Amino acid sequence: MPITYSRRLHWTTPRNRLATLLAARRAARAPLLDLTGTNPTQAGFEYPAREILQALTHPGALTYDPSAAGLPQAREAVAGYYADLGFNVHPERILLTASTSEAYSFLFKLLCDPGCSVLPPRPSYPLFDYLARLELCRLSSYPLHYDGAWSPVPELADTTNARAWIAVSPNNPTGSYLKQHEPARFHAAAPLPIICDEVFTCYALREDPSRIHSMAGQDTTPSFSLSGLSKICGLPQMKLGWIVASGEGASDSMARLELIADTFLSASAPVQYASVQWLALRGAVQSAILSRARENLAILRRLAGPTSPLTLLDAEGGWTAVLRIPGSLSDEERVYRLLDQDNVLLQPGYFYDFDGGTYVVVSLLTRPGHLEEGITRLLRRVSDT
Repeated sequence: MPITYSRRLHWTTPRNRLATLLAARRAARAPLLDLTGTNPTQAGFEYPAREILQALTHPGALTYDPSAAGLPQAREAVAGYYADLGFNVHPERILLTASTSEAYSFLFKLLCDPGCSVLPPRPSYPLFDYLARLELCRLSSYPLHYDGAWSPVPELADTTNARAWIAVSPNNPTGSYLKQHEPARFHAAAPLPIICDEVFTCYALREDPSRIHSMAGQDTTPSFSLSGLSKICGLPQMKLGWIVASGEGASDSMARLELIADTFLSASAPVQYASVQWLALRGAVQSAILSRARENLAILRRLAGPTSPLTLLDAEGGWTAVLRIPGSLSDEERVYRLLDQDNVLLQPGYFYDFDGGTYVVVSLLTRPGHLEEGITRLLRRVSDT
């Protein structure tokens, strides 16, 4: 008897030719300058390995004593992280999850009935489509407009049957932060709660007093701030994220979120106990990552200078940068040829839903020498065509 599968996802999406070429290159162990890697544990950073591993030996991990919202000491450590940033967040407003992806899943369960929509930015990381489909939600994106700097245009979103705005601050891949005046624009377009993904907020590439570093702890706009160890501590393998409920209705939201979390109990006890120490260790790793990102951004500014055919779009924070390329080739064709002919891997702009031009996305975690060589090869190829 055949199995009938749900129609939440397109299960049999064929591999495109870029992915096919990349798989063949990797299988053949061919030389490759990969400018796309965003895994900090494989980017050459030095971690305090002994302290990280020692934190996993907490004796409390030997006892099963679940707490739906998360262990009190772990929630207090997260509250301490926000206090260090200058935000007053009570531990009772924090709910721990296994990841920010799971945090989105819980919030979509909390806010949406099947067929409702959520409103993410465009361009942005393509994860939202899968998360929404799995929760039987729809996406109705609003554009980020670029005019020397990025700004959201929530007025252009279709808010019919919508339940929440999604803001990513700073955005992946544009690097643009949410600004102080922008939540009011979202509310004017549709008075919905804001889910604010703040995983990269500690990685500001320059100062700007107009930006919002976090929506956590404020008592006006209903909002849910998301973050986790993956970016804050550079530990994507230590699965722990969180939701901070703020503004009107926060207490009621937390009660309902705890019911959802109690159904899954997915955040592991060893990681929760260890998170207290890991959050205390975050400074050195964050400093190394930020130093690398700023060095690479300086390289890109030099190579995409006034006489260069490349245009570096403004990036305020995060781990990625965007380059605009002239010519008639699509970004997919450009990236394919660069991989095929020059052994350089970049991410095409269509992956993030860029509109109107040829864009490539570069990881600022790349080793600087590799980044410079890869972009130099791109420049030669652009000049030749």
